[in-house]
Amino acid sequence: MRIRDLLTVPVRAGFFADDQAAIRAGAEHDGFGYAGAPLTPGFDAVRQAGEALSVLLVLDDGSVAHGDCAAVQYSGAGGRDPVFSALDAAREIDEHLRPVLVGAELTSFRELAGTVDAVRGTDGELLHTAVRYGVTQAVLDAVAQSRHRTMAEVVRDEYATGVELQPVPMFAQSGDDRYVNAEKMILKRVDVLPHGLVNHVATKLGARGELLEEYVAWLVARIGELRVDDGYRPRFHLDTYGTIGIAFDADLDAVADYLAGLGRLAAPYQLTVEHPVDAGSREAQVEACARLRAGLRQRGSNVWIAVDEWCNTLEDIALFVDRGAADVIHVKTPDLGGITNTVEALLLVRAAGLVAYCGGTCNETDRSAEVSAHLAMACGAGQVLAKPGMGVDEGLMIVGNEMARVCAIVGARADADHSAPDPATRRTTQ
Repeated sequence: MRIRDLLTVPVRAGFFADDQAAIRAGAEHDGFGYAGAPLTPGFDAVRQAGEALSVLLVLDDGSVAHGDCAAVQYSGAGGRDPVFSALDAAREIDEHLRPVLVGAELTSFRELAGTVDAVRGTDGELLHTAVRYGVTQAVLDAVAQSRHRTMAEVVRDEYATGVELQPVPMFAQSGDDRYVNAEKMILKRVDVLPHGLVNHVATKLGARGELLEEYVAWLVARIGELRVDDGYRPRFHLDTYGTIGIAFDADLDAVADYLAGLGRLAAPYQLTVEHPVDAGSREAQVEACARLRAGLRQRGSNVWIAVDEWCNTLEDIALFVDRGAADVIHVKTPDLGGITNTVEALLLVRAAGLVAYCGGTCNETDRSAEVSAHLAMACGAGQVLAKPGMGVDEGLMIVGNEMARVCAIVGARADADHSAPDPATRRTTQ
């Protein structure tokens, strides 16, 4: 089967694009938005509506495969591509990817997606990560449809991952409403929670971390009050956006002491802290995270370090893994471009014995979230982000339901294969 045509259409993203530099510098909330001028190039405001672009591949038989181009909430930060424009992306796709895809035969997802990911624009640079992300989603869907298989099965088989396709633990994001949304997570028995959105020292962390300490203590107590049985034991995962390093003046010993104390407050729950410090470059970030991780072990702490910023590409991820700079690697799907890179990153992290976190951003779409669910299952990820949005319920529904559907389809097919009469027996009895 071949691709007959390619269409694009601007669609809504699940959240907003935020200027992280301006927020860290003290931009104050103005209702749901932020007051003040943006600092990161490409932003028209500190908070602006996220954009996305659907890519539709029309196949020979008239069926349509699709994926969505979307970028992370904090575009332009930590070495990432700039804020995403759907109109610019549509032009790039029409000029540079239409000639590659229209007429292409759907023989191998891995090969065709790899070709898409390597295409360069007029400036000689790779296309925006969001463009490569969405187009390769559509390619995976097209190959899956041509084989009458789920996307998870295609990835599992082409990469010989050897995993059983089953639901992956979900990680939900609280957004700013971190108390009410955490209660939603507890009531819905979310596997990993709550995110916390600790992106501002004065209002989210506290000058010496006291606000976050209060929050962790509250979270432990609230689980005890709301859980329906003693079998519910979620993992804690807090995203601190480098604020702990800011509060403690980049003193890694002081940061390690604080994190160890936070781990004691979180007991009996396993605590992961994502991006506790921002060292300003990839090399510095690797060194800082490796030192923090070693410092925690020296203190007898089992707090895990998760990396995000400055760990944006497959090469970055390999470096963090090789240097022992993390316990949890956030494979931030839109930042890696083509989803072949996400697959390889997840498999690399899992093979190293670390937690392969198939993540992303609240600013994605329902479609990119569904595709991510397939990737997480096919690669045996340690956790998958419930996305898009910051409302908890929607992301849990989209990602959780897609994983449930995949399991039902694959399970029914396996049952049918096992119950089918043996052809040799059928010939004998006829």
